[in-house]
Formats: sequence, structure tokens, C-alpha cells
Amino acid sequence: MFNKTRLLMLSAVVLAGPLMAASSTSAFADGLISIIVNDPANPYWLTEGNVAAAEAKKLGYTSNVGAHKGDTNTESNLIDTAITNKSVAIILDPANASGSVGAVKKAVAANIPVFLVNAEINQAGLAKAQLVSNNAQGAALGAQEWIKSVGDKGKYVELLGAPSDNNAATRSNGYETVLTQYPDLEKVGSDVGNWDRTQGHDKMQNLLQAHPDITGVISGNDEMALGAIAALKEAGKLKGIKVGGFDGSPDAVAAIKAGDLQYTVLQPVAVFSAKAVEQADAFLKTGKTGVDTEKQLFDCLIINKDNIAKYTAPFTLSE
Repeated sequence: MFNKTRLLMLSAVVLAGPLMAASSTSAFADGLISIIVNDPANPYWLTEGNVAAAEAKKLGYTSNVGAHKGDTNTESNLIDTAITNKSVAIILDPANASGSVGAVKKAVAANIPVFLVNAEINQAGLAKAQLVSNNAQGAALGAQEWIKSVGDKGKYVELLGAPSDNNAATRSNGYETVLTQYPDLEKVGSDVGNWDRTQGHDKMQNLLQAHPDITGVISGNDEMALGAIAALKEAGKLKGIKVGGFDGSPDAVAAIKAGDLQYTVLQPVAVFSAKAVEQADAFLKTGKTGVDTEKQLFDCLIINKDNIAKYTAPFTLSE
């Protein structure tokens, strides 16, 4: 669904440094684009913010990047700041599918167009665009790859993302659609790790204690998968238990190279973060985003030991 060459080109704008407070010290006539991500401690959201800021700068805007860390009150305050600063557009990774609706409405009431990235809200017609990974497609792809690694029989557990994020349920349902086709596979446990590495570690410890005979772990994202790997290593169990991830983070790729992680599902965050800014620019200039639909899905890719050499930059798989 997306152009891989374009993805490679976009990798050049992913910044290696910390999340930027602003993309430029000079004022551009085209105004300020406020970018609000979840938590830049996670490399996925760091990349999301950095790519969007770099694209804004390239198109002649100033930008700043804030983080709500999953808290809707912080998100609301950041929207207030964006309004006070007379932003011409807002790029937002919403904190909560339902809880972020009010914040988006507030921006819309201030006549500031909002472009959502990575996660959705449960109301159409507010944001000018919602650009997200095709999570159902990616989850099915990941589950199929997981079967290749783990096999079609045995017991396994699942680590789930934040319930407030629709992506968590979409991925879990996508996994289930594939894995339930194998009658000799049994999911014996699951727990919520909230996309977090530390929680993934702790929940894996508990799941392993309750189910010491599992042969696989399927995870809603890479951070939880990496936490699970750490717990399995501590227990001396990693050799017999295969783990699969989702995101395509640099740490996950390193874990694949080390033989600790079997695969990860690459989300094209470097593509849709830039495209959100491009669509904001188009809307500001023409009144249209240039895309027919509000919700736009971007297909995911598998990264495994066979194609890992093509991982050329964070969240970037080249031809």
C-alpha cells in the first residue's frame, strides 16, 4: 500500500538525537504545526515525532513536539497550548480512542485542523485524516510468521497492549483469527503490558510461573516482547520459547540478529507521519487533503532473519 522507495527516502529525516522541542529557530510565513506524540522514550513514538517535525520544516513550517504519555489531561493541556500558540495545524497521536475526542473537538472549535497518526478516535468527521498502520493485516502477517517459528501445536501466551488504544484489540483479534485455525495450539494465558517493556517483563514472569510449559509468546508490540525476552532469559527458558513482536523497532531488529526474537511486524510510521504533514500542508493551501477518505491504512511488513539486512534506518525496510 505504500512505496518502499519513498520509505527509504524518508529514513534520511529520522533524527538520531532526542525528541526535538522545535524544528527551527526562525519563523516561517506558513506558521506553526504542533505535533503531539505518546511517549518518546519508546523509539516508535520518537521516530513519529522526529519524522513529522522534519517534514514540517522541509515544507516551510515551524514545529514543536510534545508528549502526553497516554494521559488525556496532559493531551488536553497540549492542545490548549497549541491553540494559544496559534498553530495552523495539529498532528496528534491520540492518547485514548474515546477520551481524546474532546481534545480534538476543542482544536476543531478553534478552527485548527487535526491530523491523527498511529491511533484512531471513536468518532469520524472531526479529524481531517486518520493515518494508521493496517493493524489487522499486520497482525495476520505476524501470526502466520509466528506459526512458522513456533509450530502449529503447543501452549502459548499473549501480551496485550493498552486497552484504551484500539490497536491493541485489533492486533489481538488478528492474531486469534489465524491462531485459532490450529486446533493443537492452546492459548493458556494473556495479560496487559500496556505497550511497556518493564510491564512486559513483569507480566511474562507471572505468566511463566503459571504456565511453565509454554512454547511461544506472541506480543502486541516490540517493547513488551523485549521485556518478555528479558524475563525468559532470567528464568533460563528463552531457548525453548519463541517470541514474536510488532513495530519494527531498532531494538527488536537487534534482538532478531541476536537470535532472541523470531520476527517483528514493521509499522510504516516513517511513511504515515510524513504523509500526515503533507496532507496538513495540502489542506492549508487548498482546503483538501488530497485523499478521498479520512481513515487511511498503511500495510505492514515482516522483518525476520532472512531480510534483516534490508533494515536501513529506524522503522525502514528498503527494497
